[in-house]
Amino acid sequence: MQIGPYKLTALTTSTFALDGGAMFGVVPKTLWSKQVEVDELNRISMVTRTLLLESEDRKILIDTGNGDKWQPKLRDMFKIDTNGYILPQSLREHGLQVEDITDVICTHLHFDHVGGNTRLYEDEVVPTFPHARYWVQEENWKLANQPTSKDRASYRNENWQVLAENGMLEIMKSERELFDNIRLEIVNGHTLGQQLPVIYDESRTLIYGADLFPMKPHIPIPWVMAYDNEPLRSMEEKSRLLPQLLEKDAMIFFEHDPSTACCGLVAGEKGIIGGADITEFNAET
Repeated sequence: MQIGPYKLTALTTSTFALDGGAMFGVVPKTLWSKQVEVDELNRISMVTRTLLLESEDRKILIDTGNGDKWQPKLRDMFKIDTNGYILPQSLREHGLQVEDITDVICTHLHFDHVGGNTRLYEDEVVPTFPHARYWVQEENWKLANQPTSKDRASYRNENWQVLAENGMLEIMKSERELFDNIRLEIVNGHTLGQQLPVIYDESRTLIYGADLFPMKPHIPIPWVMAYDNEPLRSMEEKSRLLPQLLEKDAMIFFEHDPSTACCGLVAGEKGIIGGADITEFNAET
């Protein structure tokens, strides 16, 4: 897919699983289980999906997935599988090296979004993309480093500490036009300072759903996660954004949906819902 100066490529970086009840909050299992696969431990199958943006002067990644710095107990708990999905290998298959990445936009610092920011090299944590600038919102940076009891398990400083020590982090304070044809939409219901990149030109708009729209079933306004710190705020943010996106005929890119990478929107009887899948992402790596 091409939007403005950027070629967009979807890269799956892992499969994993989280509790279905946590992923769908107050939505009854009798409803959400019709939308997703669920295992004997009530976990639903998910992926971490990175978006690669390539222009003449920039090679950008939006989020980096779970990474592979996991102890067996946690790897088993979250059913994390990176076999065949290693991000540096996926980049090489597209003619890129980790040294070519100029920027990593971190939607927020939860482990399943930035675990691939760093890697282990001879038992030492090092930056995965040594020449990149890593972009984070200040509110999320502060929360990640002083998490609440509810947040503590989601933030793992092994994914950013070495970046800070090496001066590779760019801490931002607001919604902004980050690069040409890329602006950031700030939402706070899931966690403070989550930033959703919006890639646009005169004819196309795509928003990276991150954890406001982690999967296609999460498009309807009441379908929010129990993981959200402020579920009502998430619903308000969706209520604000969805009509704007529908008016622009925008696409939503899903970071966690195992079967749908991207879709359009349609107005249904009960509100705005996901439309047809965007087939240009069907051949994702």
